[in-house]
Amino acid sequence: MPRLFLLRRMCPLLLLAQFVLVAAAWAQGSGHLVLTRLDGPIWLDGLSDEPAWQAVEPWLPSQYEPDNGAPPTERTEFLVAYDDDYIYFALRGYDQDSTGIRSNTLYRDRLSGDDHFEILLDTFNDNETAVLFTTTPGGIRKDAAISNDASGGGIASGGWINGDFNTFWDVETVVNGEGWFAELRVPFSSLRFQDEDGRVVMGIALQRKVARKTERLVFPPVPSIANWAFLKPSLAQKIVIEGVRPRKPLYVTPYGLSGIGQTFALDEARTGYPREDDFKGEAGVDLKYGLTNNLTLDLTVNTDFAQVEADDQQVNLTRFSLFFPEKRQFFQERAGIFDFRTGGLSRLFHSRRIGLTEDGQPVRILGGARVVGRWGRWDVGFLDMQTAESEVLPSENFGVFRLRRQIFNPYSYAGAMTTSRIGADGSYNLAYGLDGVFRVAGDDYLTLQWAQTFDHEQIDAGTLDGFNSGRFTAEIERRRRRGWGYNAVVAWAGRHYDPGIGFTQRNDFTLLDDAISYTWLPDETSSLIWHTLGVAGFAFVRNEDRSIESAEVGPEWEFAARSGAGGSLEAKVLFEDLLVPFALSNEAVVPAGSYTFFRAGASYHVSHTRLFQLRPRLEAGTFFDGWQATAEVSPIWYVSPHLELAGSYLFNRIRFPDRDQRFDAHLARLRIGTALNTKVSTNAFIQFNSATNSVSANVRFRYNFREGNDLWIVYNEGMNTDRHRLSPALPFTDTRTILLKYTYTFQL
Repeated sequence: MPRLFLLRRMCPLLLLAQFVLVAAAWAQGSGHLVLTRLDGPIWLDGLSDEPAWQAVEPWLPSQYEPDNGAPPTERTEFLVAYDDDYIYFALRGYDQDSTGIRSNTLYRDRLSGDDHFEILLDTFNDNETAVLFTTTPGGIRKDAAISNDASGGGIASGGWINGDFNTFWDVETVVNGEGWFAELRVPFSSLRFQDEDGRVVMGIALQRKVARKTERLVFPPVPSIANWAFLKPSLAQKIVIEGVRPRKPLYVTPYGLSGIGQTFALDEARTGYPREDDFKGEAGVDLKYGLTNNLTLDLTVNTDFAQVEADDQQVNLTRFSLFFPEKRQFFQERAGIFDFRTGGLSRLFHSRRIGLTEDGQPVRILGGARVVGRWGRWDVGFLDMQTAESEVLPSENFGVFRLRRQIFNPYSYAGAMTTSRIGADGSYNLAYGLDGVFRVAGDDYLTLQWAQTFDHEQIDAGTLDGFNSGRFTAEIERRRRRGWGYNAVVAWAGRHYDPGIGFTQRNDFTLLDDAISYTWLPDETSSLIWHTLGVAGFAFVRNEDRSIESAEVGPEWEFAARSGAGGSLEAKVLFEDLLVPFALSNEAVVPAGSYTFFRAGASYHVSHTRLFQLRPRLEAGTFFDGWQATAEVSPIWYVSPHLELAGSYLFNRIRFPDRDQRFDAHLARLRIGTALNTKVSTNAFIQFNSATNSVSANVRFRYNFREGNDLWIVYNEGMNTDRHRLSPALPFTDTRTILLKYTYTFQL
């Protein structure tokens, strides 16, 4: 207790001293912090005790949550410095109870309620994009990319954070009786930035999470003005690095793959499903080269994605296409440049349309090229990929070109995008889009978009009708979590709008989408950090006759507690007007007609720092001319740093009493993550979907010798759970593959 009392007394004095040092550095750097150049070597061992570190003044954080702006309850020091080749980061995470330090997993790219140290770098200094480097007391490496200033969609939906991004960096950690300590080293060759005569300006934000206290410590101080404000590049501290010249290394990554695939297809006589074996042996290569200090060229030949985790299966209770996110690594770096979202899940470009069929089956990618980065004041993105012919698609070429730049102020930009999809059979689809995001005042932003497509079928048939192949969106929103918030969208799409390498769920509509909310930030005596009450609603109106196709409105309440728990309540009134029947299954069909129905739901999650978590969600109400009840539970158990069990079970029960029809859907997922250490791991992903009568397994073993050098063993199997629903009886297994893949990266 005396030590804690003394620390709390000293923290304001330490923060005051830090303020004086920061002010002095700002004076030297014209409003920016000037980083210290190291005057000696650093041995990457986790302990920042070398003489070179002693000349670096530590930065002292303050709380972001639960008590925004308060001093830390655990002494914390951040150190940042650089030399000719690397930028270094160090954490001195002292802890009065080192036995309470959480390190729940050793699995790469995973945070599982652990204590952690996280670095955000806005390398382009554009207040919009950034890269993240995160480690835990166990020394795992997790990297990610941020776009759109951490706004739009949520972190869970992946709207602005790309967790599949990877690059080259190193880390070492130490846990002892004083706390835990970390050193990270990021090569300048892994970063893309602009310099003016060796002077580089970036944005930086550092944070430490004390998991057992759900305490997040940040530098610079960040007010709790928006969701995930501590990850907003626009709130990062500006730093200056002097005398650094960007490196332009050449990375060459060849791979070799071998294995066997087994399929069971119906024979010509339609009497059975004989097994067919397909022995595989392939090789390919990826190349990465820095054309300039901030423009990167990627080339790929015979691209392979064998090690990519399987998609999460879904049960479709709508009459629209399902959306699946991109997981393939080649499409991840600076993917935010290619963002052109036209409202909801719709987007002008969706990279999953390249190399995959509509039902997710792979199509061989012969090769391609990508250029991403910045040219002067312009963000530039170029992508060109060529696929081979498949059973359902011709050989096709896919092209994307994106330009974007800041205008008016550092928080606004305007840009354009073009896409093309050209088939060897003469088919083609072309599209272009213009967009802008403008900071109107304070936290108020206006987004304007226009996109138009040209498809060969419509052109050849003479049905393409001017602007009816376009889509327009206008959105105004307040990006703030305190006080009044709002979001208003007006969108219009023509009946011929069809982005060939994009995603859209419906056409020929006018959308009105509005939400208003008020958020309270109680003082430290409350058990809540924040809670929000709002009303949201939308209406899709048919362009042809101005009738309402779909509508929804109702109140919502969300909260986040100091314990780390959170949850929500909602009640909705829904309207659907079906011009044609809507089938859930062969046994359950909703007739055409107009329907008004109601839904109420609740969700809750305990603190993500608990070793065992149970996250329930319930929904119930009427459903068209029947009723629906939905229950979901998502348990997570961190058995040890070497074993993690996570799963979810979703049950939908739908009944139509007047028509004596029913639909039940069970969807279960189980992830088993094991890690011998930070280099050797196995992840098993098993799914059961009663709607498709299938069980699938995706098991991936990885030996990560070093970044860019991996051995993968991948096993996939798809099984039928209702084999006798057809005649002849379906095989026990539809497909089965086992593959071995090895990659090695050379730096030239």
